[in-house]
Amino acid sequence: MGLEMENSATAFSWLDYIVWVVYMIFVAYFGLKASGKQQNARDYFLGGKGLPWWAVLFSVVATETSTLTFISIPAVAYGGNLTFLQITIGYFIGRVIVALVFLPRYFEGEMFTAYTFLERRFGPSMRNATSITFMFTRLLADGVRLFATAIPLAILLRFGGAFEAWSDFQLYVMAILLITLVTLLYTFLGGIKAVVWMDVIQLGVYLGGAILAGLLLVQALPDGWQSFHQAVVASGKTQWFDWGWEGSWKSYLEQPYVFGISLIGGAVFSLASHGTDHLLVQRLLATGSLGSGQKALIGSGIVVILQFSLFLFIGLLLYTFYEGADVAALGLRTQDEIFAKYIVEQIPVGVSGLIVAALFAAAMSSLSSSLNALASTTLYDVIIPYRKKVLSAVEELSLSRGITLVWGIVLSVSSLIFASLQLQAGERPTVVELGLGIASYTYGGLLGAFLLGLISNLAQSRDALTGFFSGLISLLFMVNGPVQNLLPGEPLALAWPLYTAVGAVIVILVGEVSARVRKNTKTIE
Repeated sequence: MGLEMENSATAFSWLDYIVWVVYMIFVAYFGLKASGKQQNARDYFLGGKGLPWWAVLFSVVATETSTLTFISIPAVAYGGNLTFLQITIGYFIGRVIVALVFLPRYFEGEMFTAYTFLERRFGPSMRNATSITFMFTRLLADGVRLFATAIPLAILLRFGGAFEAWSDFQLYVMAILLITLVTLLYTFLGGIKAVVWMDVIQLGVYLGGAILAGLLLVQALPDGWQSFHQAVVASGKTQWFDWGWEGSWKSYLEQPYVFGISLIGGAVFSLASHGTDHLLVQRLLATGSLGSGQKALIGSGIVVILQFSLFLFIGLLLYTFYEGADVAALGLRTQDEIFAKYIVEQIPVGVSGLIVAALFAAAMSSLSSSLNALASTTLYDVIIPYRKKVLSAVEELSLSRGITLVWGIVLSVSSLIFASLQLQAGERPTVVELGLGIASYTYGGLLGAFLLGLISNLAQSRDALTGFFSGLISLLFMVNGPVQNLLPGEPLALAWPLYTAVGAVIVILVGEVSARVRKNTKTIE
Protein backbone atom coordinates (compact mmCIF):
# COMPACT_ATOMS: atom_id res chain seq x y z
CA MET A 1 0.00 0.00 0.00
CA GLY A 2 1.56 3.28 -1.01
CA LEU A 3 1.34 6.83 0.19
CA GLU A 4 1.16 8.44 -3.23
CA MET A 5 -1.94 10.61 -2.83
CA GLU A 6 -2.92 14.05 -3.85
CA ASN A 7 -2.13 16.28 -0.95
CA SER A 8 -5.14 18.56 -1.24
CA ALA A 9 -5.68 18.10 2.46
CA THR A 10 -5.40 20.69 5.15
CA ALA A 11 -2.01 20.10 6.74
CA PHE A 12 -1.74 19.13 10.38
CA SER A 13 -1.59 22.27 12.50
CA TRP A 14 0.68 22.86 15.45
CA LEU A 15 -2.37 22.26 17.66
CA ASP A 16 -2.84 18.77 16.17
CA TYR A 17 0.77 17.88 16.93
CA ILE A 18 0.45 19.20 20.50
CA VAL A 19 -2.69 17.09 21.09
CA TRP A 20 -0.90 14.05 19.73
CA VAL A 21 2.26 14.53 21.82
CA VAL A 22 0.32 15.30 25.01
CA TYR A 23 -1.65 12.09 24.57
CA MET A 24 1.52 10.02 24.17
CA ILE A 25 2.96 11.54 27.36
CA PHE A 26 -0.32 10.87 29.17
CA VAL A 27 -0.28 7.22 28.07
CA ALA A 28 3.19 6.63 29.50
CA TYR A 29 2.41 8.46 32.76
CA PHE A 30 -0.99 6.91 33.43
CA GLY A 31 0.22 3.43 32.52
CA LEU A 32 2.96 3.65 35.13
CA LYS A 33 0.65 5.11 37.80
CA ALA A 34 -2.02 2.44 37.22
CA SER A 35 0.43 -0.44 37.49
CA GLY A 36 1.13 -0.13 41.21
CA LYS A 37 4.01 -2.15 42.63
CA GLN A 38 4.88 -5.66 41.53
CA GLN A 39 6.58 -7.91 44.03
CA ASN A 40 6.86 -11.00 41.87
CA ALA A 41 6.14 -12.40 38.40
CA ARG A 42 2.62 -13.41 39.45
CA ASP A 43 1.77 -9.75 40.04
CA TYR A 44 3.51 -8.78 36.82
CA PHE A 45 1.61 -11.23 34.59
CA LEU A 46 -1.68 -11.82 36.42
CA GLY A 47 -2.05 -8.61 38.41
CA GLY A 48 -2.41 -10.57 41.62
CA LYS A 49 -5.54 -12.13 40.06
CA GLY A 50 -7.67 -9.28 41.35
CA LEU A 51 -8.56 -7.20 38.29
CA PRO A 52 -12.28 -6.26 38.01
CA TRP A 53 -14.20 -8.16 35.34
CA TRP A 54 -15.46 -5.02 33.60
CA ALA A 55 -11.90 -3.72 33.14
CA VAL A 56 -10.84 -7.09 31.72
CA LEU A 57 -13.89 -7.00 29.41
CA PHE A 58 -12.76 -3.72 27.88
CA SER A 59 -9.16 -4.94 27.79
CA VAL A 60 -10.18 -8.02 25.80
CA VAL A 61 -11.98 -5.84 23.27
CA ALA A 62 -9.06 -3.41 23.04
CA THR A 63 -6.58 -6.27 22.67
CA GLU A 64 -8.34 -7.82 19.68
CA THR A 65 -8.91 -4.41 18.07
CA SER A 66 -6.05 -3.02 16.03
CA THR A 67 -5.62 0.03 13.85
CA LEU A 68 -6.83 -2.13 10.97
CA THR A 69 -10.26 -2.24 12.62
CA PHE A 70 -10.30 1.54 12.89
CA ILE A 71 -9.26 2.03 9.28
CA SER A 72 -10.37 -1.06 7.34
CA ILE A 73 -13.83 -1.87 8.70
CA PRO A 74 -15.34 1.43 7.45
CA ALA A 75 -13.83 0.55 4.07
CA VAL A 76 -15.65 -2.82 4.13
CA ALA A 77 -19.02 -1.05 4.36
CA TYR A 78 -17.97 1.64 1.89
CA GLY A 79 -17.25 -0.97 -0.76
CA GLY A 80 -19.95 -3.47 0.26
CA ASN A 81 -22.67 -3.65 2.90
CA LEU A 82 -23.24 -4.74 6.52
CA THR A 83 -22.97 -8.53 6.06
CA PHE A 84 -19.66 -8.53 7.96
CA LEU A 85 -21.82 -8.33 11.11
CA GLN A 86 -22.78 -11.97 10.58
CA ILE A 87 -19.26 -12.98 11.59
CA THR A 88 -19.57 -11.03 14.86
CA ILE A 89 -22.60 -13.16 15.77
CA GLY A 90 -20.37 -16.20 15.36
CA TYR A 91 -17.73 -14.48 17.50
CA PHE A 92 -20.30 -14.09 20.29
CA ILE A 93 -21.41 -17.74 20.12
CA GLY A 94 -17.79 -18.90 20.25
CA ARG A 95 -17.14 -16.83 23.38
CA VAL A 96 -20.14 -18.32 25.15
CA ILE A 97 -18.81 -21.83 24.45
CA VAL A 98 -15.34 -20.86 25.71
CA ALA A 99 -16.85 -19.36 28.87
CA LEU A 100 -18.89 -22.47 29.66
CA VAL A 101 -16.48 -25.22 28.52
CA PHE A 102 -12.89 -23.95 28.47
CA LEU A 103 -12.70 -21.46 31.33
CA PRO A 104 -13.73 -23.94 34.07
CA ARG A 105 -10.70 -26.05 33.08
CA TYR A 106 -8.37 -23.05 33.22
CA PHE A 107 -9.49 -22.10 36.72
CA GLU A 108 -8.93 -25.60 38.11
CA GLY A 109 -5.77 -25.13 40.16
CA GLU A 110 -2.88 -22.77 39.56
CA MET A 111 -2.61 -21.85 35.89
CA PHE A 112 -0.29 -19.20 34.51
CA THR A 113 -0.74 -19.85 30.78
CA ALA A 114 -3.40 -21.41 28.60
CA TYR A 115 -1.04 -24.25 27.73
CA THR A 116 -0.86 -25.60 31.28
CA PHE A 117 -4.03 -27.58 30.51
CA LEU A 118 -2.27 -29.33 27.62
CA GLU A 119 0.67 -30.19 29.85
CA ARG A 120 -1.64 -31.78 32.43
CA ARG A 121 -3.49 -33.71 29.74
CA PHE A 122 -0.67 -34.71 27.37
CA GLY A 123 2.60 -33.90 29.13
CA PRO A 124 5.33 -31.26 28.69
CA SER A 125 6.05 -32.08 25.03
CA MET A 126 2.59 -30.93 23.97
CA ARG A 127 2.81 -27.78 26.04
CA ASN A 128 6.17 -26.97 24.48
CA ALA A 129 4.83 -27.48 20.96
CA THR A 130 1.78 -25.29 21.44
CA SER A 131 3.49 -22.53 23.45
CA ILE A 132 6.31 -22.25 20.89
CA THR A 133 3.67 -22.18 18.13
CA PHE A 134 1.94 -19.37 20.02
CA MET A 135 5.14 -17.35 20.23
CA PHE A 136 6.00 -17.90 16.58
CA THR A 137 2.49 -16.93 15.52
CA ARG A 138 2.53 -13.79 17.65
CA LEU A 139 5.95 -12.86 16.27
CA LEU A 140 4.67 -12.99 12.70
CA ALA A 141 1.11 -11.79 13.27
CA ASP A 142 2.09 -8.88 15.51
CA GLY A 143 4.91 -7.95 13.18
CA VAL A 144 2.28 -7.66 10.44
CA ARG A 145 -0.12 -5.83 12.79
CA LEU A 146 2.52 -3.33 13.85
CA PHE A 147 3.46 -2.77 10.21
CA ALA A 148 -0.24 -2.36 9.36
CA THR A 149 -0.47 0.28 12.06
CA ALA A 150 2.28 2.23 10.33
CA ILE A 151 0.33 2.37 7.05
CA PRO A 152 -2.49 4.74 8.10
CA LEU A 153 -0.21 6.62 10.47
CA ALA A 154 2.34 7.16 7.71
CA ILE A 155 -0.47 8.34 5.41
CA LEU A 156 -1.60 10.84 8.02
CA LEU A 157 1.94 12.04 8.63
CA ARG A 158 2.51 12.48 4.91
CA PHE A 159 -0.79 14.33 4.58
CA GLY A 160 0.26 16.52 7.48
CA GLY A 161 2.94 18.10 5.33
CA ALA A 162 5.79 18.05 7.86
CA PHE A 163 7.42 14.89 6.50
CA GLU A 164 7.06 15.30 2.74
CA ALA A 165 10.79 14.78 2.19
CA TRP A 166 10.77 11.43 3.97
CA SER A 167 10.53 8.15 2.09
CA ASP A 168 7.73 5.66 2.75
CA PHE A 169 10.09 3.36 4.65
CA GLN A 170 11.39 6.21 6.83
CA LEU A 171 7.82 7.10 7.80
CA TYR A 172 7.12 3.46 8.64
CA VAL A 173 10.27 3.26 10.77
CA MET A 174 9.32 6.38 12.72
CA ALA A 175 5.74 5.23 13.32
CA ILE A 176 6.80 1.70 14.36
CA LEU A 177 9.55 2.85 16.72
CA LEU A 178 7.41 5.56 18.31
CA ILE A 179 4.54 3.17 19.04
CA THR A 180 6.91 0.50 20.35
CA LEU A 181 8.91 2.81 22.61
CA VAL A 182 5.90 4.36 24.35
CA THR A 183 4.11 1.02 24.70
CA LEU A 184 7.23 -0.72 25.96
CA LEU A 185 7.76 1.92 28.64
CA TYR A 186 4.57 1.23 30.59
CA THR A 187 4.42 -2.48 29.71
CA PHE A 188 8.03 -3.06 30.82
CA LEU A 189 7.54 -1.43 34.22
CA GLY A 190 3.84 -1.90 34.87
CA GLY A 191 3.05 -5.46 33.75
CA ILE A 192 -0.49 -6.71 33.18
CA LYS A 193 -2.11 -4.10 35.46
CA ALA A 194 -0.70 -1.28 33.35
CA VAL A 195 -1.73 -3.11 30.17
CA VAL A 196 -5.34 -3.69 31.29
CA TRP A 197 -5.97 -0.21 32.68
CA MET A 198 -4.39 1.46 29.66
CA ASP A 199 -6.54 -0.77 27.44
CA VAL A 200 -9.61 0.62 29.20
CA ILE A 201 -8.46 4.21 28.63
CA GLN A 202 -7.42 3.61 25.03
CA LEU A 203 -10.63 1.78 24.15
CA GLY A 204 -12.50 4.87 25.30
CA VAL A 205 -10.19 7.12 23.28
CA TYR A 206 -10.49 5.34 19.94
CA LEU A 207 -14.20 4.62 20.27
CA GLY A 208 -14.72 8.24 21.29
CA GLY A 209 -12.70 9.35 18.29
CA ALA A 210 -14.78 7.15 15.99
CA ILE A 211 -18.07 8.45 17.43
CA LEU A 212 -16.85 12.03 17.06
CA ALA A 213 -15.89 11.40 13.44
CA GLY A 214 -19.33 9.90 12.83
CA LEU A 215 -21.11 12.92 14.32
CA LEU A 216 -19.04 15.29 12.19
CA LEU A 217 -19.88 13.21 9.12
CA VAL A 218 -23.59 13.46 9.83
CA GLN A 219 -23.34 17.23 10.26
CA ALA A 220 -21.43 17.51 6.98
CA LEU A 221 -24.16 15.82 4.92
CA PRO A 222 -26.17 18.40 2.94
CA ASP A 223 -29.58 17.06 4.00
CA GLY A 224 -28.52 15.18 7.11
CA TRP A 225 -30.21 11.83 7.66
CA GLN A 226 -32.29 12.23 4.51
CA SER A 227 -29.12 12.20 2.41
CA PHE A 228 -27.88 9.15 4.29
CA HIS A 229 -31.16 7.27 3.82
CA GLN A 230 -31.37 7.99 0.11
CA ALA A 231 -27.75 7.01 -0.55
CA VAL A 232 -27.44 3.74 1.37
CA VAL A 233 -30.96 2.28 1.35
CA ALA A 234 -31.48 2.69 -2.38
CA SER A 235 -28.13 1.01 -3.09
CA GLY A 236 -28.81 -1.99 -0.82
CA LYS A 237 -25.88 -1.22 1.45
CA THR A 238 -27.92 -1.76 4.62
CA GLN A 239 -28.20 -5.52 3.98
CA TRP A 240 -27.30 -7.40 7.18
CA PHE A 241 -27.89 -11.03 6.20
CA ASP A 242 -26.92 -12.99 3.13
CA TRP A 243 -28.22 -16.55 3.08
CA GLY A 244 -26.23 -17.33 -0.09
CA TRP A 245 -28.28 -20.27 -1.38
CA GLU A 246 -28.49 -19.07 -4.98
CA GLY A 247 -25.47 -20.98 -6.33
CA SER A 248 -23.89 -24.40 -5.86
CA TRP A 249 -22.42 -25.85 -2.65
CA LYS A 250 -18.95 -25.19 -4.04
CA SER A 251 -19.64 -21.50 -4.55
CA TYR A 252 -21.33 -21.33 -1.13
CA LEU A 253 -18.24 -22.65 0.63
CA GLU A 254 -16.08 -20.06 -1.14
CA GLN A 255 -18.05 -17.04 0.16
CA PRO A 256 -16.86 -15.67 3.53
CA TYR A 257 -19.88 -13.44 4.24
CA VAL A 258 -22.86 -15.76 3.75
CA PHE A 259 -24.73 -16.51 6.96
CA GLY A 260 -23.80 -20.17 7.52
CA ILE A 261 -20.09 -19.71 6.77
CA SER A 262 -19.89 -16.51 8.83
CA LEU A 263 -21.68 -18.05 11.81
CA ILE A 264 -19.71 -21.31 11.90
CA GLY A 265 -16.40 -19.77 10.88
CA GLY A 266 -16.73 -16.87 13.32
CA ALA A 267 -17.66 -19.18 16.21
CA VAL A 268 -14.78 -21.59 15.57
CA PHE A 269 -12.28 -18.77 15.11
CA SER A 270 -13.44 -17.26 18.41
CA LEU A 271 -13.06 -20.66 20.09
CA ALA A 272 -9.44 -20.70 18.96
CA SER A 273 -8.55 -17.06 19.61
CA HIS A 274 -10.31 -16.72 22.99
CA GLY A 275 -9.98 -20.30 24.15
CA THR A 276 -6.41 -21.24 23.16
CA ASP A 277 -4.48 -18.02 22.50
CA HIS A 278 -2.75 -16.95 25.71
CA LEU A 279 -2.89 -13.35 24.52
CA LEU A 280 -6.58 -13.26 25.55
CA VAL A 281 -6.79 -16.13 28.05
CA GLN A 282 -4.23 -14.34 30.22
CA ARG A 283 -6.68 -11.47 30.76
CA LEU A 284 -9.48 -13.79 31.84
CA LEU A 285 -7.19 -15.54 34.34
CA ALA A 286 -6.28 -12.12 35.77
CA THR A 287 -9.85 -11.67 37.07
CA GLY A 288 -9.11 -14.33 39.71
CA SER A 289 -12.46 -16.16 39.54
CA LEU A 290 -14.43 -18.23 37.05
CA GLY A 291 -17.58 -16.13 37.32
CA SER A 292 -15.72 -12.88 36.69
CA GLY A 293 -13.84 -14.36 33.75
CA GLN A 294 -17.10 -15.60 32.21
CA LYS A 295 -18.77 -12.20 32.58
CA ALA A 296 -15.78 -10.47 31.02
CA LEU A 297 -15.65 -12.86 28.07
CA ILE A 298 -19.36 -12.98 27.24
CA GLY A 299 -19.72 -9.22 27.76
CA SER A 300 -16.84 -8.59 25.38
CA GLY A 301 -18.78 -10.41 22.65
CA ILE A 302 -21.64 -7.92 22.98
CA VAL A 303 -19.27 -4.94 22.95
CA VAL A 304 -17.48 -6.27 19.85
CA ILE A 305 -20.78 -6.48 17.94
CA LEU A 306 -21.56 -2.88 18.88
CA GLN A 307 -18.02 -1.78 17.99
CA PHE A 308 -18.07 -3.32 14.51
CA SER A 309 -21.55 -1.87 13.97
CA LEU A 310 -20.14 1.58 14.74
CA PHE A 311 -17.24 1.29 12.30
CA LEU A 312 -19.44 -0.18 9.55
CA PHE A 313 -21.91 2.65 10.09
CA ILE A 314 -19.06 5.15 9.64
CA GLY A 315 -18.30 3.43 6.34
CA LEU A 316 -21.87 4.05 5.18
CA LEU A 317 -21.60 7.69 6.23
CA LEU A 318 -18.37 7.99 4.23
CA TYR A 319 -20.15 6.42 1.24
CA THR A 320 -22.85 9.09 1.54
CA PHE A 321 -20.37 11.93 2.05
CA TYR A 322 -18.24 11.01 -0.98
CA GLU A 323 -21.34 10.04 -3.03
CA GLY A 324 -20.03 6.53 -3.58
CA ALA A 325 -17.00 7.70 -5.57
CA ASP A 326 -14.52 4.97 -6.46
CA VAL A 327 -10.95 4.83 -5.24
CA ALA A 328 -9.40 6.31 -8.38
CA ALA A 329 -11.79 9.28 -8.41
CA LEU A 330 -10.77 10.13 -4.84
CA GLY A 331 -7.06 9.95 -5.65
CA LEU A 332 -6.49 6.91 -3.41
CA ARG A 333 -4.73 3.61 -3.95
CA THR A 334 -7.12 1.39 -1.94
CA GLN A 335 -10.42 1.72 -0.08
CA ASP A 336 -8.51 1.25 3.20
CA GLU A 337 -7.34 4.84 2.82
CA ILE A 338 -10.83 6.38 2.68
CA PHE A 339 -11.23 7.06 6.42
CA ALA A 340 -7.68 8.42 6.70
CA LYS A 341 -8.45 10.81 3.84
CA TYR A 342 -11.55 12.11 5.62
CA ILE A 343 -9.77 12.49 8.97
CA VAL A 344 -7.07 14.73 7.58
CA GLU A 345 -9.03 16.67 5.00
CA GLN A 346 -12.33 17.29 6.75
CA ILE A 347 -11.98 17.10 10.53
CA PRO A 348 -11.36 20.46 12.28
CA VAL A 349 -7.96 21.55 13.54
CA GLY A 350 -7.10 20.00 16.90
CA VAL A 351 -9.65 17.22 16.51
CA SER A 352 -7.49 15.61 13.81
CA GLY A 353 -4.72 15.27 16.37
CA LEU A 354 -7.14 13.51 18.71
CA ILE A 355 -8.18 11.05 15.98
CA VAL A 356 -4.53 10.27 15.23
CA ALA A 357 -4.07 9.70 18.97
CA ALA A 358 -6.98 7.28 18.74
CA LEU A 359 -5.14 5.37 16.01
CA PHE A 360 -2.12 5.13 18.28
CA ALA A 361 -4.40 3.97 21.10
CA ALA A 362 -5.69 1.05 19.04
CA ALA A 363 -2.14 0.10 18.08
CA MET A 364 -0.66 0.34 21.58
CA SER A 365 -3.44 -1.64 23.25
CA SER A 366 -2.77 -4.57 20.92
CA LEU A 367 1.02 -4.34 21.15
CA SER A 368 1.14 -4.07 24.95
CA SER A 369 -1.03 -7.16 25.28
CA SER A 370 1.22 -9.12 22.95
CA LEU A 371 4.39 -8.11 24.79
CA ASN A 372 3.02 -9.17 28.17
CA ALA A 373 1.60 -12.45 26.90
CA LEU A 374 4.79 -13.36 25.02
CA ALA A 375 6.90 -12.66 28.09
CA SER A 376 4.56 -14.74 30.26
CA THR A 377 4.66 -17.73 27.91
CA THR A 378 8.44 -17.49 27.52
CA LEU A 379 9.01 -17.47 31.28
CA TYR A 380 6.55 -20.16 32.39
CA ASP A 381 6.62 -22.49 29.38
CA VAL A 382 10.19 -22.23 28.10
CA ILE A 383 12.55 -21.01 30.82
CA ILE A 384 11.32 -22.10 34.27
CA PRO A 385 10.51 -25.76 33.38
CA TYR A 386 14.11 -26.31 32.23
CA ARG A 387 15.90 -24.24 34.84
CA LYS A 388 17.40 -26.22 37.71
CA LYS A 389 17.86 -23.22 39.99
CA VAL A 390 14.67 -21.99 41.65
CA LEU A 391 14.31 -18.26 41.10
CA SER A 392 13.41 -15.88 43.90
CA ALA A 393 10.43 -13.53 43.53
CA VAL A 394 12.73 -10.62 42.76
CA GLU A 395 14.70 -12.62 40.20
CA GLU A 396 11.49 -13.76 38.47
CA LEU A 397 10.24 -10.18 38.25
CA SER A 398 13.55 -8.91 36.88
CA LEU A 399 13.69 -11.72 34.33
CA SER A 400 10.08 -11.02 33.29
CA ARG A 401 10.89 -7.42 32.52
CA GLY A 402 14.02 -8.41 30.63
CA ILE A 403 12.03 -10.83 28.47
CA THR A 404 9.44 -8.11 27.78
CA LEU A 405 12.18 -5.79 26.57
CA VAL A 406 13.63 -8.47 24.28
CA TRP A 407 10.22 -9.19 22.73
CA GLY A 408 9.69 -5.47 22.15
CA ILE A 409 12.90 -5.35 20.14
CA VAL A 410 12.12 -8.58 18.26
CA LEU A 411 8.60 -7.44 17.29
CA SER A 412 9.95 -4.10 16.05
CA VAL A 413 12.52 -5.87 13.87
CA SER A 414 9.84 -8.25 12.56
CA SER A 415 7.60 -5.32 11.67
CA LEU A 416 10.40 -3.46 9.91
CA ILE A 417 11.19 -6.59 7.86
CA PHE A 418 7.55 -6.83 6.76
CA ALA A 419 7.61 -3.12 5.88
CA SER A 420 10.74 -3.57 3.77
CA LEU A 421 9.32 -6.62 1.96
CA GLN A 422 5.98 -4.93 1.28
CA LEU A 423 7.58 -1.79 -0.13
CA GLN A 424 9.92 -3.76 -2.39
CA ALA A 425 7.24 -6.11 -3.72
CA GLY A 426 5.94 -5.43 -7.20
CA GLU A 427 2.47 -6.77 -6.43
CA ARG A 428 1.83 -6.19 -2.76
CA PRO A 429 -0.54 -8.52 -0.89
CA THR A 430 -2.89 -6.78 1.51
CA VAL A 431 -1.81 -6.93 5.12
CA VAL A 432 -5.25 -8.21 6.10
CA GLU A 433 -4.79 -11.26 3.87
CA LEU A 434 -1.28 -11.72 5.22
CA GLY A 435 -2.46 -11.60 8.82
CA LEU A 436 -5.36 -13.98 8.22
CA GLY A 437 -3.05 -16.41 6.44
CA ILE A 438 -0.69 -16.52 9.41
CA ALA A 439 -3.52 -17.02 11.91
CA SER A 440 -5.04 -19.75 9.76
CA TYR A 441 -1.89 -21.86 9.92
CA THR A 442 -1.87 -22.11 13.69
CA TYR A 443 -5.28 -21.43 15.25
CA GLY A 444 -6.76 -24.60 13.78
CA GLY A 445 -3.94 -26.71 15.24
CA LEU A 446 -4.14 -25.08 18.66
CA LEU A 447 -7.92 -25.42 18.87
CA GLY A 448 -7.81 -29.03 17.68
CA ALA A 449 -5.27 -29.94 20.36
CA PHE A 450 -7.41 -28.41 23.10
CA LEU A 451 -10.58 -30.12 21.86
CA LEU A 452 -8.77 -33.44 21.53
CA GLY A 453 -7.69 -33.16 25.16
CA LEU A 454 -11.26 -32.38 26.25
CA ILE A 455 -13.22 -35.02 24.30
CA SER A 456 -10.83 -37.96 23.81
CA ASN A 457 -10.19 -40.52 26.52
CA LEU A 458 -7.74 -42.55 24.43
CA ALA A 459 -5.42 -39.88 23.04
CA GLN A 460 -2.00 -39.57 24.62
CA SER A 461 0.98 -37.29 24.03
CA ARG A 462 2.18 -38.97 20.83
CA ASP A 463 -1.33 -38.94 19.34
CA ALA A 464 -1.84 -35.28 20.17
CA LEU A 465 1.51 -34.27 18.68
CA THR A 466 0.80 -36.30 15.52
CA GLY A 467 -2.58 -34.64 15.09
CA PHE A 468 -1.25 -31.18 15.91
CA PHE A 469 1.54 -31.20 13.33
CA SER A 470 -0.69 -32.95 10.76
CA GLY A 471 -3.13 -30.06 11.05
CA LEU A 472 -0.42 -27.43 10.65
CA ILE A 473 1.18 -29.16 7.65
CA SER A 474 -2.19 -29.80 5.96
CA LEU A 475 -3.17 -26.14 6.20
CA LEU A 476 0.09 -25.12 4.55
CA PHE A 477 -1.14 -26.89 1.41
CA MET A 478 -4.79 -25.87 1.69
CA VAL A 479 -4.73 -22.19 2.65
CA ASN A 480 -4.17 -19.70 -0.14
CA GLY A 481 -1.44 -17.53 1.31
CA PRO A 482 2.26 -16.62 1.23
CA VAL A 483 3.48 -20.08 2.27
CA GLN A 484 1.14 -21.99 -0.03
CA ASN A 485 2.43 -20.05 -3.01
CA LEU A 486 5.81 -21.74 -2.50
CA LEU A 487 4.29 -25.24 -2.40
CA PRO A 488 3.04 -27.49 -5.22
CA GLY A 489 -0.67 -27.85 -5.93
CA GLU A 490 -3.67 -25.58 -5.70
CA PRO A 491 -5.11 -24.18 -2.44
CA LEU A 492 -8.36 -25.59 -1.10
CA ALA A 493 -11.22 -23.41 -2.33
CA LEU A 494 -12.75 -22.49 1.02
CA ALA A 495 -13.75 -19.16 2.51
CA TRP A 496 -11.18 -17.90 5.03
CA PRO A 497 -13.49 -18.21 8.09
CA LEU A 498 -13.47 -22.01 7.59
CA TYR A 499 -9.69 -22.46 7.69
CA THR A 500 -9.53 -22.72 11.48
CA ALA A 501 -12.41 -25.22 11.56
CA VAL A 502 -10.73 -27.43 8.92
CA GLY A 503 -7.42 -27.40 10.80
CA ALA A 504 -9.09 -28.30 14.09
CA VAL A 505 -11.02 -31.19 12.53
CA ILE A 506 -7.83 -32.62 11.01
CA VAL A 507 -6.05 -32.50 14.39
CA ILE A 508 -8.93 -34.26 16.17
CA LEU A 509 -9.42 -36.94 13.52
CA VAL A 510 -5.72 -37.73 13.11
CA GLY A 511 -5.16 -37.70 16.88
CA GLU A 512 -8.11 -40.02 17.53
CA VAL A 513 -7.17 -42.39 14.68
CA SER A 514 -3.60 -42.50 15.99
CA ALA A 515 -4.87 -43.35 19.47
CA ARG A 516 -7.11 -46.18 18.21
CA VAL A 517 -4.40 -47.63 15.97
CA ARG A 518 -1.98 -47.58 18.89
CA LYS A 519 -4.53 -49.26 21.15
CA ASN A 520 -5.35 -51.96 18.58
CA THR A 521 -1.65 -52.61 17.96
CA LYS A 522 -1.06 -53.17 21.66
CA THR A 523 -4.09 -55.49 21.82
CA ILE A 524 -2.76 -57.61 18.95
CA GLU A 525 0.66 -57.79 20.56
